[in-house]
Amino acid sequence: MPDQRDPAPYDALLLLSFGGPEGPDDVVPFLENVTRGRGIPKERLKEVGQHYFLFGGVSPINDQNRALLDALRKDFAEHGLDLPVHWGNRNWAPYLTDTLREMVADGHRRIAVLATSAYASYSGCRQYRENLADALATLEAEGLELPRVDKLRHYFNHPGFVRPMIDGVLKSLADLPEEVRAGAHFAFTTHSIPTSAADASGPADEHGEGGAYVRQHLDVARLIADAVRDETGVEHPWQLVYQSRSGAPHIPWLEPDISDHLEELHASGAPAAVMVPIGFVSDHMEVLYDLDTEATAKAAELGLPVQRSATVGADPRFAAAVRDLVLERAASERGVNAERCALGPLGPSHDLCPVGCCPARAPKPAAAGADSPYASSTPKEAL
Repeated sequence: MPDQRDPAPYDALLLLSFGGPEGPDDVVPFLENVTRGRGIPKERLKEVGQHYFLFGGVSPINDQNRALLDALRKDFAEHGLDLPVHWGNRNWAPYLTDTLREMVADGHRRIAVLATSAYASYSGCRQYRENLADALATLEAEGLELPRVDKLRHYFNHPGFVRPMIDGVLKSLADLPEEVRAGAHFAFTTHSIPTSAADASGPADEHGEGGAYVRQHLDVARLIADAVRDETGVEHPWQLVYQSRSGAPHIPWLEPDISDHLEELHASGAPAAVMVPIGFVSDHMEVLYDLDTEATAKAAELGLPVQRSATVGADPRFAAAVRDLVLERAASERGVNAERCALGPLGPSHDLCPVGCCPARAPKPAAAGADSPYASSTPKEAL
């Protein structure tokens, strides 16, 4: 990790997340924000929103972001990093544009951005960059001085992201009945996306079957499985599986689905399973409903013992990793070499998204990349 505590040229960090409803009356307006432009009728949105209503219409994601904000501010203060942390969402209050407007009013001009998505994909990276561009365009139309925004690199293989998940799997194994523990299979889960989006994920030279999205998840799954083997002496079979599909049935999406996979495990004689949501930073609705509710119910129906391991959330080690990412990028902006922490063969991700990286479904401006219409810094390794 970098030794310096100098965040210059950055004067603020923006936590950029998806957002979620905080009460029953918020559910349909929130879903309208998420699906805007797709022509989905309100009655259909009410049907889609039923799993939110099961939890009182409240998504846990906003409270989890508040906890992460607290963890970041605490970590920064304890390590002498003088950098204010702000929070904005794509689809619900506090909205990204409002937060950026407030940051500009407070005098912030160089902003590092942490997205609550660790992997490369259109929905997990470029769409956040498009939202940043939309917000900057709004501020520009209002005549405000635009800040420079730099999105921090993908952190899927940063030890501060991976190690808490390893510990979560070890705990889940310990929570299984002893007689099935050694034979448990690991189901590493992430959000399913259209296969076409997966194939085009990452820089253009990484496009192909599954693209960077699948490759990065497989890398993390292997890191965790290997670490558990090294620490327990037991080799557990594992597979990358998917959840939370939401697209039209005729469009191919990544498979297998977690519930289908649990059926296959049971049919093959597997004694137990640990579901490991490596694709998610926190226990938001997709984790609580698709894993803790639907998949767990399927396992109970099958008589298959399962445990679901924890996401990283506001773990202090993740907060420390964010500090590391900020200082690493700040040093790079100043032309200073800094250690770039990463586990596994893929190494640290790029700082600046190149042209053709996770291409949009339709051409649309995106900030914080080589193709940004707004001023964007260019780290030395991108030159």
